[in-house]
Amino acid sequence: MNNYSPYRSFPIVSNDKRVFNFCEIMREITVYAPATIANIVCGFDCLGFALDAPCDEMTLRLIDEKTVVIKHLDAFELPLEAEQNVAGKAVLVLLEAVEENIGFTIEITKNIKPGSGIGSSSASAVGAVVAANKLLGDRFSSRELAEFALAGEFVASKARHADNVAPCLFGGFTLVRSTNPLDIVELEFPPLFVTVIHPQIEIKTSEARKILPTEISLKSAIQAWSNLGALVAALSKGDYALIARSLEDFIVEPIRKKMIPKFDEIKSESLQAGALGGGIAGSGPSIFMLSETLETARTVENAMRVVYSATAIDFNIYVTQINAEGVRIAEK
Repeated sequence: MNNYSPYRSFPIVSNDKRVFNFCEIMREITVYAPATIANIVCGFDCLGFALDAPCDEMTLRLIDEKTVVIKHLDAFELPLEAEQNVAGKAVLVLLEAVEENIGFTIEITKNIKPGSGIGSSSASAVGAVVAANKLLGDRFSSRELAEFALAGEFVASKARHADNVAPCLFGGFTLVRSTNPLDIVELEFPPLFVTVIHPQIEIKTSEARKILPTEISLKSAIQAWSNLGALVAALSKGDYALIARSLEDFIVEPIRKKMIPKFDEIKSESLQAGALGGGIAGSGPSIFMLSETLETARTVENAMRVVYSATAIDFNIYVTQINAEGVRIAEK
């Protein structure tokens, strides 16, 4: 995580509790919370990585009242009530661990469209708690921040999964070994470029989870474990050929791809254009493809554009790279 803090707080210790002199601490901060790709084909609910773009922009300010006030500077009409807002809920849970009578206003400009499949809710939750923690003088650990963010993520997905939260917080590739207790593993990875197409349709994470099977065959489970293990090894070794061979899924993708127009054609044309592989971003509708070079990622972009230009569906395409930093604090 980024440790940049231009106005470091100076806590006064009294009876082993940290009490803050508000004349000495930063009262406002702006952060950029990155989009993320979860599942990464063979790592359902446990694997994810962060993108350099797009990012949500969030500004938090300290107030002398134990409450959270939400203001949206975008047109998505997300809830303003803190309990019903992903960022608001995450910060409310954080405040439960704070003794002082303080709270926050949160201004949010969402550049990651809700329901896009690239971690919109996680960006809100993680960005908010990272910013709040900076204003509190880095009081909480990364694991504690992840727990707070998961409370916010639950508002959107109705499930406790950290495969978007973890890469948004830590950057890079992350593996969630367990959510109870929370155990996040940061993975090594080689240079990789990402092409993401976002059809302008909405697939709610909660709805996409309902259509998944509750049981799978042992054969399918073994295939999934083998691909996940191979992908983690390939990332560590920088083995692009093994990355390509490992990006396959016979459990979730065959079911969810039916919700995404032209999925098979996008995947086929992207592979022909030189992509290593890819699949559904999170629960969709976005589709991502990994490439070894920026030139190939741009070629994949053109292939995707040709496929969707023949439809009546609006779309956005991002060509970016892996964000190794996670949430970034705006420089003053």
